[in-house]
Amino acid sequence: MRRWGMLALGTAAQTVACVFVYGLPYLSDELRNGSGLTLGQVGLLVACPTAGLVLALVAWGALADRIGERVVIVAGLGSAALLLGVGGTVDGLVPLGAVLTLAGAASASVHAASGRLVVGWFSAEERGLAMGIRQTATPLGMGIAALVVPALAARSGVTGPLLFSAVLCAVVAVLVGTLAADPPRPARAAAGEPAGNPYRQAALWRVHASSALLCVPQFTAGAFGMVFLVEVRGWSAVHAGQLLAVAQVLGAASRIVAGRWSDRVGSRVRPMRQLSLCIAAVMGLTALGAVWPSALTDAAVVLACGITASTNGLAFTATAELAGRDWAGRAMGVQNTGQNLAASLTPPLLGALIGATGYAWGFALAGLLAAGASAVVPAGPGHTRQLPRVKVRGGTSVGQTAAAEQRA
Repeated sequence: MRRWGMLALGTAAQTVACVFVYGLPYLSDELRNGSGLTLGQVGLLVACPTAGLVLALVAWGALADRIGERVVIVAGLGSAALLLGVGGTVDGLVPLGAVLTLAGAASASVHAASGRLVVGWFSAEERGLAMGIRQTATPLGMGIAALVVPALAARSGVTGPLLFSAVLCAVVAVLVGTLAADPPRPARAAAGEPAGNPYRQAALWRVHASSALLCVPQFTAGAFGMVFLVEVRGWSAVHAGQLLAVAQVLGAASRIVAGRWSDRVGSRVRPMRQLSLCIAAVMGLTALGAVWPSALTDAAVVLACGITASTNGLAFTATAELAGRDWAGRAMGVQNTGQNLAASLTPPLLGALIGATGYAWGFALAGLLAAGASAVVPAGPGHTRQLPRVKVRGGTSVGQTAAAEQRA
């Protein structure tokens, strides 16, 4: 049971970090109308936490590899809480942007270390499910932000939402500091794990590359699904938002199902490759729906928003297993960096394409990139290699992180 407690703590830490980093867009109306910022200035502020996150991910991952996950998560969440508290008191575009960037960099500790914590506590037979559950933190965090941030902003401006995020980060930092434990680290010889740099092999690079490609359909559907439903299908903004809330639930469920599937077949890369082809097909159907709109188009948009998120947990699990215990933190930092860069570039680039050629070409390109990702995913064996188990306090037996997939 202890490992499930570690999963709950890791997921909670990831969730509160996502409330701040990915929930800031829900402050856009207050920043625009209440603070008098231009749309370009609002976009700059919204991008600040992600910029800080990308810059700090690998460094936090390297620190987790060296000193352990618990200390890194506590230090990062505690720093983010302090910075967000300060952010609630500052005025001006530049000071607020600087604080948000630093807070985003501090929150990167959770993205780099919480997955490492989860992977280390679960054996190969349960690791995919565990990471799938952990990956639901993103839609959960965004859902919390959607429910709370606009209401707080209406009452207290920017200060209320930032202080709310600060309190969440502080509370979870205390919980992790008092209840979490780093997974056991047996001697490398006992684990049968190589000490070499995993980036000398192609497989880890191919997981990173395919995962970045799969971010394009995910963020194409997420960024343009609502405006597509309003402009092309005639939905009201409120009803379109409600429909896409269902898609967020579907996205969370798809991550869990995909993780469990990978446990049952004993491979992360085989389901990832097959899901890439499914994503390509669904984006193709969405593109056709843009040319010939019908009620089926609405279903295709919801399905696209849900299934495009299904591979995230698989990619992170494969990354940790391929990297091995000594490199897992850095490798997941690189994985996160690639995904966030792809996520940042997709809306403006695909938005320009859609503006010039229409929705059908944008959705079709996203589908083609998903099909390309299926070819980039490394080849792997039919099952993961299970490492020897080690006894830990309380009698719980857990497997250790391993280079489980074949290096292609």
